[in-house]
Amino acid sequence: MKIGLPKEIKDNEYRVGLVPAGVKSLTSDGHEVLVETAAGGGSGFSDAEYIAAGAKISQSADEVWGWAEMIVKVKEPIAPEYPRLKEGLLLFTYLHLAPDVKQTDALLSSKTIGVAYETIVGRHGGLPLLTPMSEVAGRMSTQVGANYLMKPNGGRGILLGGVPGVAPGEVVIIGGGVVGLNAAKMAVGLGARVTILETSAERMAYLDDVFGSRVVTLASNPYTVSEGVAMADVLIGGVLIPGAAAPKLVTRDMIKTMKKGAVVVDVAVDQGGCFETTHATTHSNPVYDVDGVTHYCVANMPGAVPRTSTLALTNVTLPYAKRLARLGVVEAVKQDKGLAEGVNTYLGKLTCEPVAVAQDKVYTSLDSLL
Repeated sequence: MKIGLPKEIKDNEYRVGLVPAGVKSLTSDGHEVLVETAAGGGSGFSDAEYIAAGAKISQSADEVWGWAEMIVKVKEPIAPEYPRLKEGLLLFTYLHLAPDVKQTDALLSSKTIGVAYETIVGRHGGLPLLTPMSEVAGRMSTQVGANYLMKPNGGRGILLGGVPGVAPGEVVIIGGGVVGLNAAKMAVGLGARVTILETSAERMAYLDDVFGSRVVTLASNPYTVSEGVAMADVLIGGVLIPGAAAPKLVTRDMIKTMKKGAVVVDVAVDQGGCFETTHATTHSNPVYDVDGVTHYCVANMPGAVPRTSTLALTNVTLPYAKRLARLGVVEAVKQDKGLAEGVNTYLGKLTCEPVAVAQDKVYTSLDSLL
């Protein structure tokens, strides 16, 4: 198969879809790989390393997209890339379609086969291609929150860990999944007081076993959410419904009850965000103020730590890329129902039901098309 690796063009996105070791694995299987020049530079991988791994280098993004049968990326295509989409192209990347009608329409009108990392289900359940970036974003969320609490950055002037004789800051995390767990690890490590709001009793029991008395777990409902929001110095949203738009659990009225200079970090922003006041931002302009509360809602948080993120991501995406390249998408999804869950668009049809519900579009089951 002809596999293209373009350079990411989203604002301050430095990750890359394949590392040289992954390219070597694909070329050893007999596939051809064309890499856009400097595609790996932001993550510390040179063109020379890709050439040594068996790839060819192109100076043109248009050439990479036009030549390839499969494109491997990190982030969803953005408007300048829409004209490069084409019928039958296999696009393997994060898509996060639910809140993004324009991207969905571009994939459908071009008849691109869009396989989304974030909806692929592992053989034993879970979302294995989303997990490493959720781990990164969860850990970053606490780090970012602590940074924006500093007075020069517009915050309350709070040190999360406090000092002897001074109370630590309050970190409230909505959602006890991968993001929440990793946010809590960092917050506990900094010495903050940490509360996690979660709906699953089983998950709360697990978190209690992991953290013991260092973290308070509360059953999440409108009352406990409103109480948690009001007391937070840093509020972290880490709610996920696979493939679907995130529920708006924190209202504007709740935000108004927060301390002036508090910080909210919405890690669910890729799926539309779980705060009513959320809108996506970029690393170039990451924060905005609502009612005296700093909002950090960057839609590609792990892009700020690209070396770590790229290595973590490609560890889990490469086996799927190899399978798609070896078998083709039809045979690959027939053999792996979890991979089939990743197919969001197929030759002009929308094959991810949560996206169809979110956008009020027609849903077509993938099985009916194969």
